[in-house]
Amino acid sequence: MTAVLAPPPGAGPSAAPPAARPSRPAAARPGAAARARRRRALGWFALLAGPNVALLALFVYKPLLESLYLSTMQWNLGSPVARFVGLGNYVEWFTADSTARVLTTTAVFTLTTVGGALVLGLALALLLDRRLPGRGLARTVAFAPYVLSGYAVGILWLFIFDPRYGLMSTVLGWFGATSPQWYTAEPWPLVMVVVVYLWKHLGYVALIYLAGLQAVPQDLRDAAALDGASPARTLRSIVLPLLAPTTFFLLVTMLLASLQSFDIIRSMTQGGPLGSTTTLMYQIYVEGFVNGRAGYASAGATILFLLLLAVTAVQLRFVERKVHYA
Repeated sequence: MTAVLAPPPGAGPSAAPPAARPSRPAAARPGAAARARRRRALGWFALLAGPNVALLALFVYKPLLESLYLSTMQWNLGSPVARFVGLGNYVEWFTADSTARVLTTTAVFTLTTVGGALVLGLALALLLDRRLPGRGLARTVAFAPYVLSGYAVGILWLFIFDPRYGLMSTVLGWFGATSPQWYTAEPWPLVMVVVVYLWKHLGYVALIYLAGLQAVPQDLRDAAALDGASPARTLRSIVLPLLAPTTFFLLVTMLLASLQSFDIIRSMTQGGPLGSTTTLMYQIYVEGFVNGRAGYASAGATILFLLLLAVTAVQLRFVERKVHYA
């Protein structure tokens, strides 16, 4: 008897064709994915940077534009009337007899404070970088003046510089010298203000330099010592080039801070005697809030802003080229 094999299911002529596989979804275009990532990045940027941008626009750029507008007006504080004068305030400022002296005082004050702070701050940082007993306390004491109020610092140093009863007069008397007339005889008022400004900001510069020194690889110093390089040669050839980014940062920040210095001058000399310590920043204050000439003061503020902008641009354009970033 012959066995009849049944055909496999679905093999007969009337069997239905196999079901078609579901097709894959079309691949997303590369441009769509890039746009999605860009939208996501913009969303995070708006969330994180949006509040800061809004605060800058409200408290920095809006007053800047308003000051620029006021500089074209002849307006006194409290007056309900303002008269448009165009560039009249600028012409008056550039042709005033006091402008040359204000610019000279500003330049001398800025160069001495910035240069002195960088040199003395580096020397103090090198000293604080050594393994000395009480090093932590010394670092704290050196930085402490920077966090004090500039006005309070100025008042304190007025007593120290007193020609008759001050500590400075006593110290000079130990060496047989007499105290100069710090308050009245030029150039001592400007020297006094520069000394106080350096004392207040020296700890900040030293702290930043100290952080830079601790980032210098010790292997390079040890290799230089093995090659017979003196400490001065090591400092000049290895440490200072590696500190170039730190120096550039301090140069920019200290220049901007020095050009805008106000509190120490206000508390110690009030721009005197006879304008010998009146910088551009202090002149803006006097014209705006003492003389009430808001339009003229706004012109001075605009000039100061352009000066700060030019100084920063020159530094970024020429000085930064010589900075080596490791």
